[in-house]
Amino acid sequence: MTGSGVTGAPRGVLVPLALAQFICSFAGSNMNVMINDISTDLDTTVQGVQVAITTFLLVMAALMIPGGKLTDRFGRRRCFLTGLLVYGVGALLSAAAPGLGVLILGNSILEGVGTALLIPPVYILTTLLFTETVTRAKAFGAIMAMGGVGAAAGPLIGGLITTALSWRAAFLFQALVVLLIAVLGRRIVDPLPPDPSRPFDVAGAALSAIGLILVVLGIQAADNDIRLMSVLIILGVVVLAGFVLSIRAKERAGREPLIATSMFGNRVANLGLVTQLTQWLLLMGTSFVVATYLQVVRGYNAVQTGVIFTAATLGLLASSLAAARFARRRTQRTLIMTGFFVSVLGVAALITLADRSLDPWAFAPGLLLIGLGLGAMLTPSVTVVQSSFDEDQQGEISGLSRSASNLGSSLGTAVAGTILVANLTGSAYAAAMITLAGVGIAGFTAATFLPRHTVSGRRSGSGVEAG
Repeated sequence: MTGSGVTGAPRGVLVPLALAQFICSFAGSNMNVMINDISTDLDTTVQGVQVAITTFLLVMAALMIPGGKLTDRFGRRRCFLTGLLVYGVGALLSAAAPGLGVLILGNSILEGVGTALLIPPVYILTTLLFTETVTRAKAFGAIMAMGGVGAAAGPLIGGLITTALSWRAAFLFQALVVLLIAVLGRRIVDPLPPDPSRPFDVAGAALSAIGLILVVLGIQAADNDIRLMSVLIILGVVVLAGFVLSIRAKERAGREPLIATSMFGNRVANLGLVTQLTQWLLLMGTSFVVATYLQVVRGYNAVQTGVIFTAATLGLLASSLAAARFARRRTQRTLIMTGFFVSVLGVAALITLADRSLDPWAFAPGLLLIGLGLGAMLTPSVTVVQSSFDEDQQGEISGLSRSASNLGSSLGTAVAGTILVANLTGSAYAAAMITLAGVGIAGFTAATFLPRHTVSGRRSGSGVEAG
């Protein structure tokens, strides 16, 4: 690496990486405004569509750590392009789905697997290619802004496409964007050679994936069978405990586990991961609950619902664009705390204002505040985590970081969505939003334990937080 901070053409590299984060985040939220259309067309229920959405997010979370490890063995560029291919096939299959089962296969499974393959390389390549503090911060800011905009604008874009054409066209839109990314991605040059001899912990990957899936499925079962919920969650915790024992045993035997236990020994990174999980839980939970409430209870169509979410998109864009200026004057800890505080105010506004008025624009102030808060803190949280580790650990921490974010997304849809779907009324909406407010407060509390100052880290251009 040179003092320029970048190898190759930075702008040419950054565009496909940022677009990849955009489309994956878009896929996680755009279906929220298609609930009525999909359930009618495929002869299923709101719960059925919720399962498809949550499964997509869960597959991403469960496979993100293995996806990050595979980049070391097969190369970051190859995994990125392979992920795009799998994702594109899934999008096309979803567009032609004759029933819920095929939709789950295309959207939830194939798009989820594709995302798990292509997203870790996005963050690893950004860390490796952008070596100066300023250029790396701008690159991460652009990627996280595109991710946040994708999630926030997903309902609007999805609503416009669904109303103008059909919900199937929204998946064709995803396929076209993936094709564009693949064309632009030809410029990407992997700065490190792949290591085919690098071992891959199959048992660890299976245990971590199964454990996470069981826990989230247990949460989803809460509205139908409390006993089943308890059994699934307990089984999930047991499997995850087995995963921890497995990686410790491999380390003691001198073998390479799926993820090193040292990844969990960094206090600052752990706090950053908690803030990432709660941010995405808050964002995706709010998106699903508000979109479902507007369509099923208030009777709005896809485009009406999507337009209301414009407020969140504008808020997120505004604070994301100002994030670089904020970062020069405020610490990452301050930005994350402020983001959670503003977001919780937004949730409170959604509970008080929206529930007292039939005007759909009563939702705008709350969504605007949530967008402003999330835009201010998404990038600082990622920077805290990624910059806490050396370059040779970027594959592992990138996978863990993205897994935490996507687990938060799936939990947001599962937890808040289950509360709402169990009883589609105004009181259930309020209960779901109060739960999300509690999540925001928990994220704020975790952020207060982050260090107050930033010091220069061991890597060139890193910003490792001082304890």
